[in-house]
Amino acid sequence: MALRSILIAIGLVASVSSQVVADEPGNGSTTALRIAVVDPNRIVEESPQYESARKVLLEELNERESTLLDQQAAIDKLQNRLERDVALMSEDELQRLQNDIRSRSRRLRYEKEEMQEDFALRKNELRTRLVKQVEEVVAQIAQEKGIDLILTDGVVYFSERMDVSAAIIERLKQGFADR
Repeated sequence: MALRSILIAIGLVASVSSQVVADEPGNGSTTALRIAVVDPNRIVEESPQYESARKVLLEELNERESTLLDQQAAIDKLQNRLERDVALMSEDELQRLQNDIRSRSRRLRYEKEEMQEDFALRKNELRTRLVKQVEEVVAQIAQEKGIDLILTDGVVYFSERMDVSAAIIERLKQGFADR
């Protein structure tokens, strides 16, 4: 399947250049089509929106991880107390402490899973927002430069002349600064 996509992309790239002449339906005349390429990885890596979203996500994650680490430390402390004082405890105290440790461990495990789910959801929200911003900028630049087709993934080779990634990144930076 991937090989087929690559072959199709090679055929597409081999058959087009920066300017392509196409028959215009209906009147028999021809029109030059403008084609450009974007590098989505470069756009994401160099956009200030991505860096800002990454920082926000890491701050949120660090806060929750700190809380979880505190809870784990409390459990470890109880576990050490249990191991140290097991011979001195009554059966009731021993049972209560074991139940407390088990309950706290279960709660911690649940909160870790919840944090991972929340992190994944938040990451997807931020990614979706960034993708939407990038798509809007790509459309603006395509209209401004009169580009008919912009290609992305699956392109094997393209010249720098066809790459509009820098213009998109610059526009994203301007939009970020204007916020």
